[in-house]
Amino acid sequence: MSQTAERQIARGMRDVLPDEMDRTRAVESAFDATCRAWGYREVRTPVIEPLHLFTAAGTLSPQALDRIYSFLDWDGWSGERVVLRPDSTIPAARLYSESLDGGRTAKLFYNQNVFRFTDDGSSREEWQCGVELIGDTGLPGDVELVLLARDALRALEITDVKVRLSHAAIVRAVLAAAGLTLEQQSAAYDRLLDGDLSVVDEIEARLPQLNAPLRLLFEVEGAGSGYLANVRAALSDAVPGLAEPLAGLAFVVEALEAAGVQPVVQTVLMRNFEYYSGVVMKIDGPAGERLATGGRYDDLIRQVSGTRVPASGFAFYLSTLASMINPPDDASRARITVTPASDMPRSLAEVHSAAVALRAAGAIVSTTPDETFTAAYRLLCRDASPRYELSRDGDDARALDDIDAVVAALGLTS
Repeated sequence: MSQTAERQIARGMRDVLPDEMDRTRAVESAFDATCRAWGYREVRTPVIEPLHLFTAAGTLSPQALDRIYSFLDWDGWSGERVVLRPDSTIPAARLYSESLDGGRTAKLFYNQNVFRFTDDGSSREEWQCGVELIGDTGLPGDVELVLLARDALRALEITDVKVRLSHAAIVRAVLAAAGLTLEQQSAAYDRLLDGDLSVVDEIEARLPQLNAPLRLLFEVEGAGSGYLANVRAALSDAVPGLAEPLAGLAFVVEALEAAGVQPVVQTVLMRNFEYYSGVVMKIDGPAGERLATGGRYDDLIRQVSGTRVPASGFAFYLSTLASMINPPDDASRARITVTPASDMPRSLAEVHSAAVALRAAGAIVSTTPDETFTAAYRLLCRDASPRYELSRDGDDARALDDIDAVVAALGLTS
């Protein structure tokens, strides 16, 4: 490509080059193997979904809907407005309702992309590896998802992570106790997410019964069950609605601590305020990278299909994980360049016949000129005896008449 060629890629989109693609596939492979080991099965939903799926009963917030790509799927006068999939959980809820709902638990995972409009130069296409646990699994299901995520990260040798937990109903309980309408609650929550802590003082002014500062809840993140015990003792009497979500969160935290995970409790955690109903999680990498987010959404399937089915899930951010791992190590596999002794069709056919046998024995084989392919061995093919000449790193070539002998000389198993 000419150095002066003008970039023609669409704004907010990006190409994935071979080295990054190798790491991406390694992440997907580790995630796939982990999910299957836990009894989950893979699904894939369409890139294009109907708009009403995401507007039904507030499945996405107005802020999220402002960022979707929507267009008319034209069909005469009856065209339907559709979107490029902005989220994977809502389509999974639709899939479950239409194809899997039989009163049974569905353990699903996926590797797919979502599209969200941005105007700050960031990517508009995000690739995710996600899990959806649909069915009445309760708090043990929330524990399972955190441990599954931990196992997937361990498979990638990413261990220095921070698990942050919260409960969607904690903030709702405080804002409702302050007498805010649903619209005011959403606006106050957005202000909290944006770091505007003056809203805490406004809420405190509406709760004269408090005997402890709300900043204990909104400004401080705490280490696990000890922090939760302090919050419950300080605020539960003044805000009775906190009792149930704090108890549920405490159960999950204590179970994880017993399993060797030390979660941090952070009240204001997830941006999709309307979306989640229970325990929510976020996993950060060693340098603060956002690796995964998710949580419980017990009301979402009812909003999509009319039938309430409890569910929870999470998604890994694939490009972030791919940037944190080393490329797959193929050092144990022989790398061979196979070339013909002449440009006759019969010699070329012999090249490809040999390559088939070598690949079947586990080698990586190139049959065309490629400056980027680093080969330890070179095999010259003839259509007459000796049929093969095998050399390595400039050593004298070794004449062989049988492809099985070439395989044996390379230390491979045919």
